[in-house]
Amino acid sequence: MAYAGARTIIHVDLDAFFCAVEELREPALAGRAFAVGGPPESRGVVASCSYPARRFGVHSAMPMAQAVRVCPGLLIVESHFGDYRRVSRQVMARLRRLTALVEQLSIDEAFLDVSARPEPPLALAQSLQSTIRAELGLPVSLGVASNKLVAKIANTVGKAGARGDGPPNAIQVVPPGEEAAFLAPLPCGELWGVGPKTAARLTGLGLHTIGDIARQPPQTLERLFGKNGRDLAARAQGVDSRPVETEQERKSISQETTFALDVSDVAKLHATLRGLAEGVSHDLRRKQAQGSTVKLKLRWSDFTTPTRQMTLAQPTDDPQQIYAAALRLFQRLWLPGRPVRLLGIGVSGLGDRPRQMGLWDRPDEKRERLQAAVDRLRARFGDQIVRRAGDLPEPEDE
Repeated sequence: MAYAGARTIIHVDLDAFFCAVEELREPALAGRAFAVGGPPESRGVVASCSYPARRFGVHSAMPMAQAVRVCPGLLIVESHFGDYRRVSRQVMARLRRLTALVEQLSIDEAFLDVSARPEPPLALAQSLQSTIRAELGLPVSLGVASNKLVAKIANTVGKAGARGDGPPNAIQVVPPGEEAAFLAPLPCGELWGVGPKTAARLTGLGLHTIGDIARQPPQTLERLFGKNGRDLAARAQGVDSRPVETEQERKSISQETTFALDVSDVAKLHATLRGLAEGVSHDLRRKQAQGSTVKLKLRWSDFTTPTRQMTLAQPTDDPQQIYAAALRLFQRLWLPGRPVRLLGIGVSGLGDRPRQMGLWDRPDEKRERLQAAVDRLRARFGDQIVRRAGDLPEPEDE
């Protein structure tokens, strides 16, 4: 039976997901120290790293130049985000076989509400882990509890306690009624809502563990931390009533790129903008959405990051319209010859894609069919399968 009178929430977190997909692409990588990301000479950063690499101190978001210093012989693998998205969709499909109540948090993480399932929580988690391993070849860790807060922390604790050199493949179950006892010995920073500043304040008050927080009267915490103090008191007791939300509110869709070397060539900058516009357009169509506001983000070599945005006459998912708006914004911001470190395009003011055509409007059916065909090719073979001729490298002289 599931928890009697309580919810059963599972937090699913794929172990070193990008690396796991790369090992499916190239099995010879298994057991080796490697990192997914850009090369060190191009200011690349680590997007993900294998567990053998982590033993040397390599971690995500580390500059790749530092990673190769701490881990001599580190293999650097180019990222394949098209494959990561494709495999992520396959994982989420397996989760939805179990329950319709799936809240996807990121490409490799989700909450499930399986309260209606008759199986014991541990057996359910073991079965799901085995299914993902057998059908997709991926390692995955799971935290099980009566709410989202404790389930996520349980997963973190389970991973930290795993032994061996490979992925943790952990399962940590917190029975109902034991939430506060489970959380009590953990450091305050493990609690949702406790960032570095709050953690420093708590330490200054002599509160080092979640149990220390739980022992404080809620009124004291509220006096010290305002409204967040009362919430902090509840979370420290393992109380969390948030539901698993199957539909996240869509606020914006964006893409950005950081150049390996700062770029001042206007043709390359324009080509990058066009590629970003096409990527955002693809994501909008995949989500059956359109947006009415286009935002441009630009970062200079000194890391100052101005932005500009404009609202369109009507919502769109068309790459040409998004590119045209972004180009106008770019022309307002860019200083000819000044090197650019980063470019980004975002679209907000989202709504559902279907729209009523005006009386005299005629849809460009040929262009829509072409775009749909491109979308299908990219979904199957990756984002780089279709590229504009102008974006291809110049042929070398023989």
